[in-house]
This record gives sequence, C-alpha cells and structure tokens, in this order.
Amino acid sequence: MEPPVRLASTGTIIHGVSVGEVLGVSTLAEARLIAGESGLGRIVQRLNVMEVPDILAWVKPHELLLTTGYPLRNTPQSLGRLVADLDERGLSALAIKLGRYVDELPGEMVEQADRLGFPLILLPNDVGFDDILNQVLTDILNRQAAVLARAEEAHRALVQVVLAGGGLNEVAAEVAQLLDVSVAAVDGSGRVLATAGPAEHVAVLRESIIQEGPPRTPASGRARSFASVPVLAGGHHHGRIVAYSPSGAIRDSDVGILERAATVAALVVTRQEAVNAVESKYRADFLRDVLTGRAGTAERVTARARAFGWDLARPVTVLVAELDPDGDERSAQDRLVACWTAAMRRHDPRGAVAGFSHEVVAVVDASIDASRVAKDAASAFADVPPATFSTGSSRPSPGAETLPEAYSQALKAARVGRQLHGPGAVAHFDQLGVYRLLSLVNDTDELHAFVRETLGPLAADADAENADLRRTLQVLLETNLNVAETARRLHFHYNTLRYRIGKLERLLGNFTDDPHLRLNLTLALHVLRMRGI
Repeated sequence: MEPPVRLASTGTIIHGVSVGEVLGVSTLAEARLIAGESGLGRIVQRLNVMEVPDILAWVKPHELLLTTGYPLRNTPQSLGRLVADLDERGLSALAIKLGRYVDELPGEMVEQADRLGFPLILLPNDVGFDDILNQVLTDILNRQAAVLARAEEAHRALVQVVLAGGGLNEVAAEVAQLLDVSVAAVDGSGRVLATAGPAEHVAVLRESIIQEGPPRTPASGRARSFASVPVLAGGHHHGRIVAYSPSGAIRDSDVGILERAATVAALVVTRQEAVNAVESKYRADFLRDVLTGRAGTAERVTARARAFGWDLARPVTVLVAELDPDGDERSAQDRLVACWTAAMRRHDPRGAVAGFSHEVVAVVDASIDASRVAKDAASAFADVPPATFSTGSSRPSPGAETLPEAYSQALKAARVGRQLHGPGAVAHFDQLGVYRLLSLVNDTDELHAFVRETLGPLAADADAENADLRRTLQVLLETNLNVAETARRLHFHYNTLRYRIGKLERLLGNFTDDPHLRLNLTLALHVLRMRGI
C-alpha cells in the first residue's frame, strides 16, 4: 500500500501512516480501539505525550497523543470536552492508559469520539511510551524515505526525457507509465497539447478539461480519480499537468511526482519558446527584407521562403494588421502574432506571417477571401480586450518582385481605414476611393497647406464655432447643396441654415455657384479626415 503523504505549505513533503497502521505495530499488539472506528484512516505524522493539563496549547495537527491521564487525575470531568477540543485542532487520535490515574473514560467522551470519528485507543499497561514513540516514528521515517526515493527516481527519469530531446508527449508518456494513470498536458488557454494512456481514459480526461478542469481535490491523504498541478516558469503560468485514474488510486505521493513532472514540462515549454523566438526573429527579418525589396532576386526569395514553409511564387495578397492606439502594446503584440498565426494555419498553411514592432504582416493566397482571415484573427483577439487592430488588404500581387508595392498598399489601407471607420476597421486598398489617391501624395506638408488655403479659418479646431460651420459645409456638400435635406440632417431651421450658408460664402467664396471651388472644398475636407496619415 502506498504510504499517505501530505504536501506542507512550505512545499516540503511530509509523510505519515494511518491510525489503523499504527495499531498494527508490535508494541501495540495488545492495544484496543475503544471508539472512533470511522477515523482509522486519519494520518499520523508526529507523536506527543500529554504531561500538562493545558496540553491544547502544545498540540499540532496530525499528532497521536499519548497519555496516562495523570494531568487530568484531579479533574476527570475535563475528559468529556477533551475529544472535541483535540478533534478541532486536527489531531489524529488519543491513546490512553487506564487504571493508574483514571479508572474509566466517561460515556460522553466515548459517544463523542464515535460521533466525530476520532479514534480512542486503550494502551496496554506493560508498554512504555518510549517503545511506542520509537516504533511509530521509525515506521514514519522509513515510509518517508521510500516515497522520497521513488520521487527522486521519477525525477531522474523525467529529466532524462528532456536531456534526450523529448517534448511534452514524451513527458506525458513517462508520467503515465510511472503512475499507471492517463495524463494530459494543457496550455494556459485549456488546449490539450499532449496525452498518454488508454484511449478511453484519455477521452474522460479530455472531457473533464473541457468542463473547466477536474473535480476538486479531496482532503490530504485520500485517494482521488483526478489530480492537476500548474506548470510555472519565469513567473508565468504555462498551463497544467492533469492525471486521471479510473480506480481512484491517485494519492498525495503521486501528486508530488506530478509536481516534478510539471517542473520538467516547464523546462520543455521554455525551451520551445526560446526556439520559437529565434525562428520568429529569422522569419520576421526575412519577410521584412522581402517587403522592403532587400531580399534579392525573386528566385532567391522563393527558395528561402520555401525553407520556412511559405509559397511566395503564386499570386498572393498582402495583409497588414496594425495595433490601434491606446492599448498595452507589448502584451497585445504577442497576442496579435499568435492570433494571426493561428488564423493563417487554418486558412492558408503555406502563407507567410510574421510580427514586426507594432504590426503583423500576412501574405495569403490571392484566391482566399482576405477579409475572412482578418475576421477570424479579430475574433480570437477580441477574447482578451481591450486592445483592437485595424487591417489593410492590398491588390493581388503576381509574384515576389511586386510584394513591396503590395505591402505599401496594405499599410496605407490599414491606416486610412482606421481614420475613416475607427479602430478595428478592415479596408481594401481598392475600396478607399479618393482617399487612395490622397494617400499616394508623399508630401503631406503640401496636403496640409492645401487644406489651410482652401478652408481658411475652418481648417483648425481651436474655435468651436468654426468647427460647427465646417460640419455644416460638409453636410451641404454631401447633399449636393440641398438646403432642406441639410437642415433636416442638422436639425436646423431652414432660415438658420440660409444664414449659415451666407456666412460660409463670406469665409470661403461663392461655392454655391462655383463647382471647382466645391471640388476643392470637398478634397480639403477629405484630407482633413485623413489627419495623421
């Protein structure tokens, strides 16, 4: 039988034996259980001798208390309350010698012990406390040494798995063999990364994970069907190791081995993360060179891309996902890359994807609906608010040599789309209309000068009245100078709007009769909407 184990709050493994096993040692062969038979499974981890009446101040949980009753010889009525007090403090059992100082135990004490499942043991008069202490403590220490030796052996086996280059699958298989259980390694989002054990038992384990984890762990020392321990490394929670035994044979000592397996799993996870980080840097550096035209000939780009599992020789579309402002950029960027990588894996496994400083660039087959890929990534990214991203899509690119131009288009589409539609926008370069033409003007100073010259005092936001007049001008132009419709949209009286039109013409010129001036005003308002691009 596997010895009971308790995990102390300090992390030290403290082993013990049950009260029933204590009664089996040779020095207690003549001992007799008086009451509390249902508590024979209580764990004994230490022993104590009752020498003073105020023993309650000195007892500790999981103790077997030995007494002759001497401290209570003058107050036998105290025995009636003793069982409840000891049980409340977590003691395992009380063993007493009768006849010398206390002749018999009160009926109330026996009844209370049976009700609480607190074992009362009658000790033989010819057995010394020192013999009991020596035998029981020796038994506890021997059990502890055996369990620790088993744990060390398991640890060596698990470490050897890592040294041999094994991953989570191999760690799970080793744990399943060591403990004769089914095992699953689960990441922080609840996704099962590796399993081991009979298929039907693994299916039960997966179901428990889907239902938000295994049932609550029972009290220390009791067997269980499920056990779960976290995988921690570098202050980060990377998931957990979960075990299942259909016979309910997982004990605390097995949990100790699972904790060692979790430590080894953390090594595997951090090792893989380091490898992924290096590979991601190489992928990002290469894709950045491709998109900026510094990667060499199309043949060289195609060959190197193939080494990453990318196909850049076919017609493709470039997508740029750029984080919207006001988010936690560092943590959001990692999630953004993960979401886009997962989305690309589902829609186009041969497509390229890499994360840059504050954006993710994806190169997807031109025959695939780019907006669906963006929405898929956005759906996963939205699971952890409040960060959002805007996505821009390029025209189809026939080959690697035109990817820099496609990247520029996608980047402009993302930024213009955000300006026009707000955070989280998805925009295609060809759908930007006049904004596409304006975005191609590299001299933004010239654009801003055009706005100031055309709109005059209405170009600035410092004066609230001017900003209000600019809104009136915008609606007028949108309605093709329909005064009645403009008044309805702005909730103005017709005469009020006529007064405003007169004021606008004094500021800007006779735009109601000059179509060229109306065109300039419309373009200036469009440029103003693209502020910051």
